[in-house]
Formats: sequence, C-alpha cells, structure tokens
Amino acid sequence: MHTRNIRLFSVGSRTLTGVGDARGLGWLGRVLAKTHAPDLVIESYPLVFPNETTEQLSERWEPEILPRLAKHETENRMIIAVPHDPMASAGSSARARLHLANILDRAAQHNLSTFVVGPTPAQDQDMNAHLAQLNAAYQDVAERRGVTYIDALTDLVNHQNFNEDVMINEGLPGQAAYGLIAWLVLNRGWFEWLGIADPSIHG
Repeated sequence: MHTRNIRLFSVGSRTLTGVGDARGLGWLGRVLAKTHAPDLVIESYPLVFPNETTEQLSERWEPEILPRLAKHETENRMIIAVPHDPMASAGSSARARLHLANILDRAAQHNLSTFVVGPTPAQDQDMNAHLAQLNAAYQDVAERRGVTYIDALTDLVNHQNFNEDVMINEGLPGQAAYGLIAWLVLNRGWFEWLGIADPSIHG
C-alpha cells in the first residue's frame, strides 16, 4: 500500500499550542487524534509566536516555513489560526484582510495548500464586536480564493459552555472550549480539505 505523507504546518493563534488545556491537546491535538486513514501519515509542526498580530504573522511565516517544506513525495499543508489583533493596533478590517490575503496568495505561489480557522471569541463585548467585523472580512478573503474557512466566532460567541469554560480558566480555553473548536473544524471542511473520508462516518 502506498503511504501518503503530509507535512502539516500551523501558524497564528496560541490556541494551536493547547495552552490552558489540562490534557495539553488543544483543538489541533483533538483534530489530529480523529484524523486517520490506513495509508496516511501526518507530521505536525506548530510554529506559533506568542501574542502575534496578523501583520507580524504575514511577515514571519515564510522564513519559518519555507526551509521546512518537504521536497519530494510529501504534501505540504498549512493551517492559519488567525490571531486576535488588539483593537488599538489592528487598524481597519481592510488592512487585516490584506494581511491574510497576502499570506494565502504567497502560500499558493509556494504550492502550499491552506486551511484557515478564524478568531475565537474574547471575554469582552466590544472586542467581540471588533472580531465579528474581522471574521467577516477574513471569511470573504478565504472564500474568494477557494480556501476552507472555519468560522470559530459566530457559533461560540454566545455558547454557554464555551464562555463558562474560558471564564473559569483565566481567559483561556479549557478542555470543553477546545473540544467545541475541534468539533467545528472536524465538521466543516477538515476531511474534505485533506481529501479523506470522515472515520466517524465511514469507519
């Protein structure tokens, strides 16, 4: 049987690292734990810089990832978990969408398939209103390019379990919140992006 190898890079939000999760999995670990096929091997490389903005991410990701790209018989793929831009420094949604557009366009030039997870809710109403504007802009950028976009804001911003979990965990997602993010990823395009069957349906 031919083995399909994927080198998976992840950049952006610190939620990729599972910070705040007592199990240390985060949403990415939970997603990968449910991603399996007989001929599939995924090497996961999270490359996260704490408290990074989308502008900083757009400037950093290529020097980090390009030297790590596989050269032969291995697919290169990248998850972008859009970080929270502070309201004071984020500027307009037009500028933020430009940063994501630049990342996606440059990734395409490197034949790097991308998957975008939008910002998760904050524990502040004004910040969430700001994130809602950014979320809509990011989603439009991704969809215009045929890139899968996971809206991690709309369904979770008023979700009681998510908000309670973050509230008791000093502003960070805990096991319940990470589980909810993972569910959104798994059920809204992850398996299609990888081109494999959902094991929970076909297994």
